[in-house]
Amino acid sequence: MAEAEDYKAIGTRPVRPDGVEKVTGRANFGADLTLPGMIHGKVLRSPHAHAHIKSIDVSGALSMEGVLAAVSGTDFPEQTDDLGRNVIARDKVLYHGHAVAAVAATTPLLAEQALDAIKVDYDVLEPVLSIDQAIADGATLVNEEMHTNGDASQPASNIAAITKFERGDPEQGFADADVVVEGEYRIPMAHQGYIEPHACTATINEEGKITVWCSTQGHFDVRTQTAAILGTSISKVKVIASEIGGGFGGKLTVYLEPLAVKLSELSNRPVRMVMNREEVFRATGPTSATWCKAKVGAKKDGTITAATAWLAYEAGAFAGAPVGPGCMSVLAPYDLENFSIEGLDVLVNKPRVAAYRAPGAPQAMHAMECAVDDLARELGIDPIDLRLKNAADEGTQAPYGPQFPAIGLKACLEAAKEHPNYKAPVPEGCGRGVASGFWFNIGMQSSAEVLIREDGTVTINEGSPDIGGSRASMCLMAAETLGIPYDRITAHVADTESTGYCNMTGGSRTTFATGMAVVQACEDIIAQCKERAAMTWDIDADQVDWDDGQAVPKPGVNADVDPLSLADIAKAWGRTGGPILGRASVNAQGAGAGFSVNFTDVAVDRETGKVDVKAYTAIQDAGRAIHPSYVEGQMQGG
Repeated sequence: MAEAEDYKAIGTRPVRPDGVEKVTGRANFGADLTLPGMIHGKVLRSPHAHAHIKSIDVSGALSMEGVLAAVSGTDFPEQTDDLGRNVIARDKVLYHGHAVAAVAATTPLLAEQALDAIKVDYDVLEPVLSIDQAIADGATLVNEEMHTNGDASQPASNIAAITKFERGDPEQGFADADVVVEGEYRIPMAHQGYIEPHACTATINEEGKITVWCSTQGHFDVRTQTAAILGTSISKVKVIASEIGGGFGGKLTVYLEPLAVKLSELSNRPVRMVMNREEVFRATGPTSATWCKAKVGAKKDGTITAATAWLAYEAGAFAGAPVGPGCMSVLAPYDLENFSIEGLDVLVNKPRVAAYRAPGAPQAMHAMECAVDDLARELGIDPIDLRLKNAADEGTQAPYGPQFPAIGLKACLEAAKEHPNYKAPVPEGCGRGVASGFWFNIGMQSSAEVLIREDGTVTINEGSPDIGGSRASMCLMAAETLGIPYDRITAHVADTESTGYCNMTGGSRTTFATGMAVVQACEDIIAQCKERAAMTWDIDADQVDWDDGQAVPKPGVNADVDPLSLADIAKAWGRTGGPILGRASVNAQGAGAGFSVNFTDVAVDRETGKVDVKAYTAIQDAGRAIHPSYVEGQMQGG
């Protein structure tokens, strides 16, 4: 990779390309689309956290003038997986707010009124509302067919899965320790709180072709999920991503889209559905509530001899809490010989959880980092020095298996220790806490197309919804690769029929994976341009270099010619083979792990418990910042 000083585009701070549209109100979000003949859908939600559905009667709603469609779970194919059962209940409701029916009417108010005309007869059951209750002996079962880790030879359980990592002999490690601290830590369920609620519009034509417009972090995932729930082929589903007013991991799954399609099919009209704020909180995925136990021991000199973590995560009513990432993260900042980690994925009668900013990691790391701070106090060692002494480094084997490549944890710790905020005295009446942070990062699948216009300007078509400035990042990487100015490039988030497959925007993957596809597509463009320049100059393509946005003969090639810019080559494409299009698809591997160090001064009102954050300092191993302002914004946003 080129050194930092060699970059011309990467590391600059151009204005984000979608900024003007958003600040002027011209950008279209999920609820902004209006189609001819469009009607409005609303969802009837369960008032009970746990109940059998004895019967549903929608005839009262359908008898109302202006109500054009009504559906319940029986109008959908039998759902064999949790995704469909979460979108609409069929035999049993599993949380307060679980969808049981939906209607479509000519106005939103009429649709709301029609919900009151639907009759549902419930057999109310005891709800399971906490981890303690769920794992207690004789607990009510959320799902009578759930067996831990799929082992049907064992009794049904509310524990969907158990994850374990271990190394060495923790018991001996604790025996060797001079000081051992342990604690229990509970964090309640928390919602992402995105400003824009879930919203979509759907149509289906007489040939069964479905089009969905929606606010999402992954429209290819919406296509897959919607097709599965409706029992149709993904070739029948086209999804167009709107602008997105926040997601933070909470817009990676469908809630309304299959309902809107079914209502459109029955009414033969486009259907718009928009959640209100209450529905977002009642019926969509928050992050897990957790109950964590951490134990850590060390010698007097600060050498950590053993650590254990027990992590229980609420999954909501369906399996899939991010306990795996929690187990991967909890001890990742440390180079330890002896440890054990156990994580439980626990069913409760609450909405199915969703991702939320490094899903699963903050809860687990909060517990262990609190314990490490307590250990530092017991040892009389500076908390950063304690972490430096035991810090993971290049070559350290991660708790979950692989060895870390080059990482910046120690650099972050050293920068934190030298920071003026850390050297300053702790304000009177305040406490100071330190914590390391970690996320393993992912790659996954992305595609990109790079189109050259006749004047040499460039369009990027890619399928990663822009939630954190990815349009600008893609343009910067393309500008760097092609050697042309940033302002000659535009990026477009294309629909599912206009570009190749892309996984969702999440998990810190988009700049890495979709950026890799964009760079490779630009390299494809360069290869084609070199061939066309060679054709123009009547030399071999391997005698052509690409330098600063131009094709030039390689040193020593006897060709008395002027360089050809991208615009020159585009202008002449009619004589050299036609339009120029670059493509790439990747299954990106090798994403580097990210570490951070954070410290904060807080005051706590001893009577009310109110916490007042006086100062917060975040230091992150961010790698090369493509657009530094966006990286800073991510750090400021948590």
